[in-house]
Amino acid sequence: MTAPSFAAALLAGGKSTRMGLDKALIVLPGTHLPLWRRQLSVLQELRPQEILWSGQARPGLPEDIRVVTDSIAEAGPLAGVDACLQATESDLLLVLAIDLPRMPPAFLQSLLARCSSECGIVVRHGEYFEPLAAVYPKKLQPLASEHLAHSRYAMQDFVREGIRAGLLCEVPLEEKDVSLFQNVNCPEDC
Repeated sequence: MTAPSFAAALLAGGKSTRMGLDKALIVLPGTHLPLWRRQLSVLQELRPQEILWSGQARPGLPEDIRVVTDSIAEAGPLAGVDACLQATESDLLLVLAIDLPRMPPAFLQSLLARCSSECGIVVRHGEYFEPLAAVYPKKLQPLASEHLAHSRYAMQDFVREGIRAGLLCEVPLEEKDVSLFQNVNCPEDC
C-alpha cells in the first residue's frame, strides 16, 4: 500500500490585530529567525510534495514556496485551508498556523502517520479541536467551500462536520503536548 501524498500549508494570512504588528516578523526570544522562517523550516523538515503559503508573500520567501490567496478575504483560517485544498493535487494537506511557535516537526509527523488518503486528523482538546495544526484530506475541500459560501467561517464547525462525514479522525491531546498549541497573539506571549 502506498502512503498518501501530502502537501503542507503555512497559514500566515491573519491581521495580527492583538499583536499590533505582523506576527510573522516577530523574532522569538532565544532565536535569530523571524517566526515565519521558523515555521517554514518545520514544514520543510517534513519533506512534503509542496509547501503552500497562505497569506501575503514575504520578502525572502523561497521561490519554491507557492503563495496561495485566500478564497474569500476576511474569512479567517477556513478561507486559507479552502484555497490550499483547491491548489494542491496531494491527497492530504498538513496545515500549520504561523503563531504556533512551539510545534515541532515530530508532532506533525505523528499526525501524518495516523492518516489515510481518505481521512485526515485533528487533535481534540476537551470539547474543542486544534484545527490549525492538523491534516485535512483533499476530499474535504467541497465542504470548506460550502461553509464559506454560507458565511460559516468557524473552524470548529467545519472540523465537526468533517468528522461526521468520516473524512477526519480525532485524537485526544495528551497533557504533555498542551504547550505545543499555545499561540502567540500579543507581545506578552513571546
